[in-house]
This record gives sequence, C-alpha cells and structure tokens, in this order.
Amino acid sequence: MATETVAKPKTSVRVHVQKFGTFLSGMIMPNIGAFIAWGFITALFIPAGFFPNADLAKLVGPIITYLLPLLIGYTGGRMVYGVRGGVVGAVATMGVIVGTDIPMFIGAMILGPLTAWLMMKVDKIWEGRVKPGFEMLIDNFSAGILAAIMAAVGMLVVGPVVKAFSNGASAVVEFLVVNGLLPFTSIFIEPAKVLFLNNAVNHGILTPLGTQQALEQGKSILFLLEANPGPGFGILLAYSFFGKGLAKASAPGAAVIQFIGGIHEIYFPYVLMKPMTIFAAIGGGMTGIFTLVVTGAGLRSPAAPGSIIAVYAATARDSYVGVTLSVLFATTVSFLIASVILKASKAPAEDDLDEATHRMEALKGKKSSVASALTGAGMNAGSVAVLAGPVKNIVFACDAGMGSSAMGASVLRNKIKAAGFADVKVTNSAIANLSDTYDVVITHQDLTERAKPATASAVHVSVDNFMNSPRYDEIVELVRASNTDGGEAPDAGAPATASPAVGGTPEATAEAPAEEAGPAGILVAESVILNGAATTRDAAIDEAGQLLLDRGAVDSGYLDAMHEREESVSTYMGSYLAIPHGTNAAKDHIMKSAVSVIRYPNGIDWNGKEVKFVVGVAGINNEHLQILSSIAKVFTNKAQVAQLEAATTVDEVLALFGKVNS
Repeated sequence: MATETVAKPKTSVRVHVQKFGTFLSGMIMPNIGAFIAWGFITALFIPAGFFPNADLAKLVGPIITYLLPLLIGYTGGRMVYGVRGGVVGAVATMGVIVGTDIPMFIGAMILGPLTAWLMMKVDKIWEGRVKPGFEMLIDNFSAGILAAIMAAVGMLVVGPVVKAFSNGASAVVEFLVVNGLLPFTSIFIEPAKVLFLNNAVNHGILTPLGTQQALEQGKSILFLLEANPGPGFGILLAYSFFGKGLAKASAPGAAVIQFIGGIHEIYFPYVLMKPMTIFAAIGGGMTGIFTLVVTGAGLRSPAAPGSIIAVYAATARDSYVGVTLSVLFATTVSFLIASVILKASKAPAEDDLDEATHRMEALKGKKSSVASALTGAGMNAGSVAVLAGPVKNIVFACDAGMGSSAMGASVLRNKIKAAGFADVKVTNSAIANLSDTYDVVITHQDLTERAKPATASAVHVSVDNFMNSPRYDEIVELVRASNTDGGEAPDAGAPATASPAVGGTPEATAEAPAEEAGPAGILVAESVILNGAATTRDAAIDEAGQLLLDRGAVDSGYLDAMHEREESVSTYMGSYLAIPHGTNAAKDHIMKSAVSVIRYPNGIDWNGKEVKFVVGVAGINNEHLQILSSIAKVFTNKAQVAQLEAATTVDEVLALFGKVNS
C-alpha cells in the first residue's frame, strides 16, 4: 500500500467515537460562520456591547433560538439524505425549538439526522412501485407527513429529554467551576485531541453548553477548553530548541501552522514520537483553564479553527487580558515541561517523525492534510510524492463508475504504458464500490472527500478535467519515481510493450484490455447526430438521453438520473467533450449498453465551458468501456478533434472512433 498503517480493530470503541465525533463536527463546522456572526452581533449591539443598539440587539435572540438550531438540523439531515433529508430535518428541529426555552443545538443534532434517516427508509418502502406521474405527489406528501410527525415528537419527547440532559450537564460544569476542578478536564481533553476523540466532546457537549452560557452571560469559558493553541504551541517551541534531526528542523514551521493557522493536528506526531510530552499538553491546558477561571475570561462564540486569530476574534469585550494570559501561560508551562522531557531523553539523534506521522494518520483513520509539512512528502520527483512501495493499482472513481472515470482511466492507462510501466493496473470504479486496496485514487475535485474514507491509505489526486489534466503527467512521474531506482524507466532498451502515446490514431493504438471488449451495436449510426438541436446543457442531456431511450437501452428513469448526476458533478471532460450519464443508483434503469454521439457546431455553454460534442453513456458490465477508450484517444488528439468538427457524414464519425463494435 502507499502508506503504512497500524492495524486497528475496525469495531473498536475508539473508532466508533471518532466516527461519532466526526459526524457531530460535520453538523457544526459548516455553520461556524453563523455562530461567529451571532457572536459579533451580540458583542456589538447588546446593552453591554461596544455599540449598544436596542433595535439591532433584537437579532440576538431569534438567531440563537431559531436560526442556529435550524441550520444544524438541516445540515445533519442533508449529511444523511441530501437536500430532502435536510428539509425534513429542519422541520423536525422546529419541534424541539418550540418545545423548550433554551438553545436547542443538541436536539437539532439528534432530530435532523434521525428524521432524514427515517425519510430514507420510508422512501425505500415504495421505491420502484409508484406509477409514473405520481412520483412527485408521493414524495411531497410522504416528506410532509413524516416531518410533521417528527416535529411533534421533537416538541413532546426529544425537547424535554434534551433540556433535562442540558440542565444536568450545566450543573456538572457549574460544580467543576465552583469547586475549582474545571482545569482537571485537561487530563481528558488533551489526550483525546491526540487520539482524534475530541470532536465528540467539543461539538457534542462544549459548543452547545457554551453557546447557552454565552447567551445568558455574554461569554463562556467552555469555548476555550479545547481550542486554546497554547499547549500545542509550547510543545512545538520546545522541539524547535531541544529537538533533534528532522523533528527540530520541521518544528518552527509546524508552530506557525498550529498557532496562526489553527491546525492543531500538526503537533500530534510530535507527541506520539515522545509520548511523555502529553504531560506538557495536559499541564499547559490546565494552566490555561485555571487562568480563565481566575480572570473570569471567556469567548462569545466558538473559535474554529483554533487559531490565535480566531480566538481573539471571538473574545468577549472584557476578556482580552484574561484570554491573552491564558494562552501565554499555557504556552509557557507546556514549553517548560516539554523542554525538560526532551533534554532528558536519550533517544537516537534522528527521531522518526515520519513513523510518528503515519501512526497519527492511523489513529485519525485517514491521511492528514498537513502531514506533508512534517515529513517533506511531495518534495521529490518535481513535487510528486514517492510512495513507500511501488505503484501497482490506480483507480479512477466517479459517482457511477461508467463514464468520466472510464474515460480518464483510458487516457492515463495509455500514458503509463507509453512510459514503460505496462504492469501498472489502471481501472475505474464507482465511489460506492471502492475499497482500501489501491495505491493511487483519482477523482474529480468535487468527489475527492467522498472517496477518501474508503481508501484511507492511498494517495489521492484531484482533477477538474478528465481528458487532459496536467496531473496525469505528475502521476506518471510518481509511478516512475516509486517503481524504479533513480527514476529511470525499466528496461528502456527492451522492445516496447506499451501502446503508443496518447494522440495516435485509434488503429495505431494497442487494443484495450480484454475486460473492456464490448459486444456489437453499442454505437450505431442511428445514435449519431451531426447537428444537435439543443442550445442549453439540460436540453443537450435530454437529446443524448432520448437517443438511448429510442434504442431501448434505458427507460425514462435513466434520463432523470442523467440530470441528477450533472447537478452533483459536471460531466464536462475537456476538449469540447461532455459525457452525461446516470448515477450509480440508476443502473437498474439500463437494459443494455449503448452510446449516443451528438455534435453541436456552434457550441453549448456547459457550466461555463464550451462543449461541441455530447456523448450519452449507458453501460452494463463494462461493455461500453472499449468505445469510451476509443473516444478518449480521439479527444486527446487535437487533429482528430478537428476532423470530428469537420466531418460531413456519420460514417466519418464512426470511423474516427475505431472498430469498437467488432
């Protein structure tokens, strides 16, 4: 594999808590801007604010009572079941809002996803059983009925339960503050951060309770329990002075990213490399919290990310001194403890920061976005990472795995073969079918985040153009650097086994792999139009889909799925080409493999890109892949694209795409 991982039980408690915390974070983080907006309005216009204004202060209550919970409920529902889930989740959230007199963030985090999940299950009951023409009626009424029921459940059941929990949690926090025990929460919070377990506590409990406290008191200490950058900053400063080897060299840059950028995870490998330094983080955290308790300082709203800039932006008007001292003292104590630990260490001169980074990624469950800043990955081979082992498997992934990914795989497959690496397997797949068995995963930039969880140990490459992305040459260099010694192509003097470089004629290019061969009749003359009638993107999709429908290759549901796919991620490929096709869920609407080709001489605006050729795709069991390979080869050759533009007969078009039906 591309990245060494530490075997962990997939069903461990830690993994489940991580996933739960990530889910909670996914509901809160997209709405942090709204929290900050509420914090600014509160700081500026309430009677104790910088610019008291009775009229503008009226915004404070409705935003925290209605807007913020509704945003959370909608976001949580959308995470589970798209926009439909978001709508029913927001309606259900209104029930817990009306049923209580406190900000109902926890209720929103429960009802939003739960209602969306129930909506998804209800839809599956009559999926495929509704007669044509009644789909919209059933969809709208089922959503309305379920949302109304869940709103009532929220008001009568969930709201009171959450209020009781919130009151109990507030009492615990008050007990800790009154008895001077709040600093001891660092004993749990700081190790939890390094193990990526903090989101469940921070976004599940601290942010909702802190927001309620801020509404009542104008500020809350809870917002800074986890976000204080001081403990991590102190550890990185200690490594900058007393570390060894790569750890010492990289620590100053990491300190800037952590303190200014607010990316706390960058210091986690340093702690994992010297586990004793966790006591420095705990000591710094306890000192920072104790300072906040003594000075009575707090923040108006969450500070996310945990940057010193974000912390000051959220600081209450009377708390700048206390917050400053909290960060300063936390940094100082953390630095002193970590310095003693590092100076007393008898470890070898070169600490294995790279290994610690991989352990951190294993704990996180996916690759770290900042790992390259620590290990220098990406600096070799012209800013292309060199993997731990040779590249054997590369996959292009898209939503359905039948169109854009197949085209991209064909282009890259020929480039890699031309470079002399015929043994490197390049395939395509639907994102839903991905597994963690690939060395390199290539996706459209809008789909990369969906592909990462299933392929955590692979190198991920994002592209915005499947036909001629400059990233393809980088991937070839990655293969060259990772599969050979010294970056030389293997057995350069041996007879060529690869197909010619992309751009040769279809006849001159090696045959596609055996698994791509398709039966006769995938592309026929009746499915080629030289002068399309459509003038818009959506009309062109309808025109291409209608040709597939006329051939009996698909049913009408597939045309709807083609539009759904386009709204998700554009099927524009580059070189004036778009290949609209259905979603992965629409494969049941395909009766046989078929391809349609339509030329638009005057061009069509395709999400800001000019498209002159629209290729409609429907495929079963990869039968359509060979023709897509041929199409890809044509559209990576400017001369052949010009021939297509100048073609006067359908036979000329079929000839350019090669003998794909034989």
